[in-house]
Amino acid sequence: YDPSRPQGVPWPPKDDAVLSRPFLPPEFMELTSPLGVTGTVVVEASPWVEDNQWLLDLAERYPVILGVVGNLKPGAPEYRAHLDRFARNRLFRGIRVGNESLQAALRPGAVQDDLRRLADHDLSLDLLIPPESLPDAARLGEAIPRLRIVVDHCANVPVGTTPPNDWTGGLSACHYTPNVVMKVSGLVEGTGRRGGAAPTDPAHYHRVLDALWHPFGPERLLFGSNWPVCLHFAGYPTVLDIVDAYFQAKGSTAADQYFSRNATRIYRLRTR
Repeated sequence: YDPSRPQGVPWPPKDDAVLSRPFLPPEFMELTSPLGVTGTVVVEASPWVEDNQWLLDLAERYPVILGVVGNLKPGAPEYRAHLDRFARNRLFRGIRVGNESLQAALRPGAVQDDLRRLADHDLSLDLLIPPESLPDAARLGEAIPRLRIVVDHCANVPVGTTPPNDWTGGLSACHYTPNVVMKVSGLVEGTGRRGGAAPTDPAHYHRVLDALWHPFGPERLLFGSNWPVCLHFAGYPTVLDIVDAYFQAKGSTAADQYFSRNATRIYRLRTR
């Protein structure tokens, strides 16, 4: 995103000293290329419809962006027209919604119908939800089995404390819902330790990672950095090191699936 645009940005707020500046592909490439990162899927940070196009235009200019997960509101009168428009772009790979849309989609109606249309386009749905709503992600997966559902940020589970019962119960429910996958991101954010103070020892995160490994296994977990939001808690290299140590220990095949192949399959990424 780029707060220096004439129209500005709806997020982050101007008083965020860490995030309220431009974050654009050249900086991302300079930061991540030495770490072996060769491509990324950008997930929306704006509810403005035309910011979907802004991201797609960036993706056309910078091949490091392999896909865009946009922001459209299921159930809105203009949703279908916007979805049909953006779905024509091969780099548009899905949308992300919050907990309000998830709850509405659990009932038959316009929101659920609009998510079925997302599946008709062979696009995915990212969910930004609290830990207690993880069982509802599984319920949605059962209701629309053709829809690929990506739960972002480990469903925002706290790290370093006992996970909530709803979250652990949701993991069990997701185990039996094969179209629901988990993006392993937001771990340093889950510690709540701002100012770059998140623990760097990978072992600090093993309780959550072990809990995820059992229900999802090597084929339903994928890497996410949550950059630049992670910068409040830790830098990109730390975020990568935490999960690299864990998944490399599972073997090279599992690590390859986690860092690349699963995202390629789930988001239907194409070689550029």
